[in-house]
Amino acid sequence: MAKVTSKTLAFVRKRANNCCEYCMALDQYAFSTFTIDHIIPISKGGTDDLDNLAWACSHCNGCKYNKLFCVDAVSQTKVPLFNPRTEKWSKHFVWNKSQTLIIGISSIGRATVNCLKINRTEAVNLRAALIVFGVHPPDITNT
Repeated sequence: MAKVTSKTLAFVRKRANNCCEYCMALDQYAFSTFTIDHIIPISKGGTDDLDNLAWACSHCNGCKYNKLFCVDAVSQTKVPLFNPRTEKWSKHFVWNKSQTLIIGISSIGRATVNCLKINRTEAVNLRAALIVFGVHPPDITNT
């Protein structure tokens, strides 16, 4: 595995508009450092190529770990996790009316929300606080 360079890190962060590509958390308001996520983990044959890298909060990255699949609670089938390089976020997720919860609208979306614990209490509370300051939800028009 090659070391991910600071140039690569900066590119991946900018490409993601400084947001976790899974839970849409803004890195400037995070309690912990964001990191590069290998969409296909190195342990499963993934590479350091740009098309395999995502910007992720430490919580989503930790929950994802080396998983490629999770079970969709509705269909009870094993489905791939959301891939921010090959899929549009808006095809799998929407915000609820208060814009504090991310709702999976596809089997991939539901499985990803569940597996990565995207609506954990801390994330929901932070989203609600950031709404007050006008910085949430982030612009996801191109995702």
